[in-house]
Amino acid sequence: MGRPLKVLVIDDSATNRRMLTTLLESSLDVQVLDWAGDGEEGLKKVLDLKPDVVTLDLEMPRLGGHTFLRLLMHAAPTPVIVISSYAHKSDVFKALELGAFDFIAKPPRSTPEALETLRRELLDKVRSARHVKSGGRHGAALRSAVLAGEAPQVIAVGASTGGPPAVQRLLEGLASEPTVSVLVGQHMPSQFTRAFAERLDRIGPFTVTEACDGDAVAPGHVYIAPGGRHLLLTERSGRMELRTPGPLPADKYAPSVDRLFESAAEVLGARAVAVVLTGMGSDGAQGVRDVRREGGETWAESEDTAVVFGMPKEAIATGAVTRVLPLDDMGAELAALVRRRRQSSGQ
Repeated sequence: MGRPLKVLVIDDSATNRRMLTTLLESSLDVQVLDWAGDGEEGLKKVLDLKPDVVTLDLEMPRLGGHTFLRLLMHAAPTPVIVISSYAHKSDVFKALELGAFDFIAKPPRSTPEALETLRRELLDKVRSARHVKSGGRHGAALRSAVLAGEAPQVIAVGASTGGPPAVQRLLEGLASEPTVSVLVGQHMPSQFTRAFAERLDRIGPFTVTEACDGDAVAPGHVYIAPGGRHLLLTERSGRMELRTPGPLPADKYAPSVDRLFESAAEVLGARAVAVVLTGMGSDGAQGVRDVRREGGETWAESEDTAVVFGMPKEAIATGAVTRVLPLDDMGAELAALVRRRRQSSGQ
């Protein structure tokens, strides 16, 4: 085993600090260096102690979490995991935009089962900090009008750690093609997916909603897989629809990127487009095989821009990925692909 991962805990609650320290130090590969009770103290300790990762509460006296993130990412970019309650979903997504690489939802009750779930998730995400790289910022995009009368080109996107800001940047790059329909499988707790969709809907170029079972796939629309359920593309009576079934006992992830891509391959064949963005693990690797087997396009984010190069790396290792691109080029290149397909089909 290598040296322990060094963690700084920032939280204004002494109870929370003790709990997080106990959970983190239940593993020999993690060491809590110190704690801070507010953002101002936390910033000084990050600069002094240089931890590998920071856990951050957003609501703190003297210097709040968002201001802390702005200052930290300018002075000493460090992987940050936000620890937030379900009641502050919009604050979480703002923190991700400001540079935090992931978040964890506090359980509403501190039952033994809930604390064990929190412990496992906390350790998994702290360990993933070894693979985190800082990413670039992005600007706002204008909302585009949907061109009437065009059939949508469907693009299936899978992401995990680092995914919310990456998905937003991808959609901004696609803004020049407002007839695109995007299906997003983002690993995220069920209580946050609707808030994620609402945030993208306010600031992005497309109409964005959390997918519902039976939704007809519409041009200019982005559908976010509901947390804890799959997002599948189907065809009925000549139109494309969505299904959102619950997970099977054997499913490791819900939503599953593999199952999303598999459904796109079945319905769209050679017109399927599957995109693997940043994330831990291998979800999506089998799915790109399915899409490629049908002759579809399979793209992956490059190591240069992926916050965590796990999912793209595993997809690329299959040999079934047709293009590897940095995130800032991905949206524009997908838009160009859509234009070429439209021209070739005479639309």
